[in-house]
Amino acid sequence: MQYRTLARTAVSAIGLGAMPLSIEHRPDEKRAIATVHAALDAGVTLIDTADSYHWHAGETGHNELLVARALAAYGGDTSRVLVATKGGRGRPGDGSWTVSAAPAHLKKAAEASAKRLGVDAIGLYQLHKPDPAVPWAESVGALRELLDAGTIRAAGVSNVTTDQILQAHRILGDGLVSVQNQYSPAVRDSEPELRLSERLGLAFLPWSPLGGISRSSLDGPSGPTSIGTAFHRLAAERDVSPQQIVLAWLLARSPAMIPVPGASRPASISDSAGATELRLNARELTELEKLLPD
Repeated sequence: MQYRTLARTAVSAIGLGAMPLSIEHRPDEKRAIATVHAALDAGVTLIDTADSYHWHAGETGHNELLVARALAAYGGDTSRVLVATKGGRGRPGDGSWTVSAAPAHLKKAAEASAKRLGVDAIGLYQLHKPDPAVPWAESVGALRELLDAGTIRAAGVSNVTTDQILQAHRILGDGLVSVQNQYSPAVRDSEPELRLSERLGLAFLPWSPLGGISRSSLDGPSGPTSIGTAFHRLAAERDVSPQQIVLAWLLARSPAMIPVPGASRPASISDSAGATELRLNARELTELEKLLPD
């Protein structure tokens, strides 16, 4: 397993996106916990969750509670595992997502998340999405207060622009450690945010990193996917999965990159974790770049 720096500590270069374990089409709890345990067995030390990762109304924190139960039930050492959670979004139970990043809400949400995770302080707390009804500086200011109060040890921002990253960095200083935006072979709009993260020494956690190769959990069983891409052709040459090729490509794009692919089966995260041992050579990287969609 390769390691990269996040929240001033070394974490596995591939994390586990735990969202599929709690939202629509989620597995039963036995398989969900087995998936977390498979991640840990593979050397994964970063688990990404959020209070809004649930399916039905009244289930706020479902995923955080599940992750906490899985860690408690694991037979090995979990002291090096960093659980990163997020606040600022909601799910009313009808399939939609809401945004609520008012300072009072974020502070209460962080305290509730810490309680569900069973920790005195959250290792990494991320503002899930800017709220158009709340000035950005006020939402980020709530993270500053959470840091100062010791409720969280490090802060991150998600779904943000370069200007929002810079403003958050001015407010949070060294307390800001990560950016989590969508980034994949199919969606590379956040290239400027990735490069800014590099310059500022922030980790970049791409969400939906397998876009264009695998369905997102939010797409459901009928969601779009691709076959026959350059990633699939290289995977056949290397005798590995296309998902491993994508993750290896992401890791090669930047030392700041720490993908957190979602998984709902033990085999999926075990395969994803194996991408850290896959090295793409210069020719392969060049060929992939040539054939990426515009």
